[in-house]
Amino acid sequence: MNTWVIGDIHGCALELHELLEKIQLRPEDRFISVGDLYHRGPDPVGVLDLLSSLSNFDLVLGNHERAMLKRAGIAGALADGSDGQEIDPGVEVLAFPLLSGDGQTAILNVDPSRSVDLVRFLQKSPYFLRGNTEDGAWLIVHAGVIPGVPVEETLPRDLCHIRRLSHLPGNPYWYEHWTGPELVLFGHTPSSSPRTQFQGDRLVALGLDTGCVYGGTLTAYCLESGEMATIKAKKRWA
Repeated sequence: MNTWVIGDIHGCALELHELLEKIQLRPEDRFISVGDLYHRGPDPVGVLDLLSSLSNFDLVLGNHERAMLKRAGIAGALADGSDGQEIDPGVEVLAFPLLSGDGQTAILNVDPSRSVDLVRFLQKSPYFLRGNTEDGAWLIVHAGVIPGVPVEETLPRDLCHIRRLSHLPGNPYWYEHWTGPELVLFGHTPSSSPRTQFQGDRLVALGLDTGCVYGGTLTAYCLESGEMATIKAKKRWA
């Protein structure tokens, strides 16, 4: 089994489709998103439909998903997502203001009949995932972790938003102070190429948001092989 982890998709369904074709997932392979699935890009429903079709998909909630769940009144306060709620089965349409992302970021091109589908796909998802390969343990979050604080005890707000450690001199990125032992995979902070942090010759942090929605690339990483797959954005969407 291969485990692929994909960076921030942000509504870029065309690029996601090409990436899935490129890596050729098998039914037993696992595909994990670091969050921020829908907002800013052109086709959030297309992203939903592609990911819903996968046999073994998992999601770590990002800041935009958390904002949607909070507006819907079903966001949990625990990092593992176990206290999250579900939308009432009788609800068929959600008002578009409820679909806005973090900071009121608009969601584009959504037929009202699919509005509830977008949120139901997120409900009860966690803010982190753990696992192991032959090379060691891994941890997936949307934005980052606080070195020295167990991820289970970290607030969802921090897991979804953290970039820098403001309490330290120089305001460094959190991953610059991460020494492991887990390999942390994250998104949220875009760059032209994946962000990396090593402890000796060991990779301990990997940032996978390569800014597809801003005209960059969509990137996924295979935990077992170390293979990187990238698709160039069709255009600058945002």
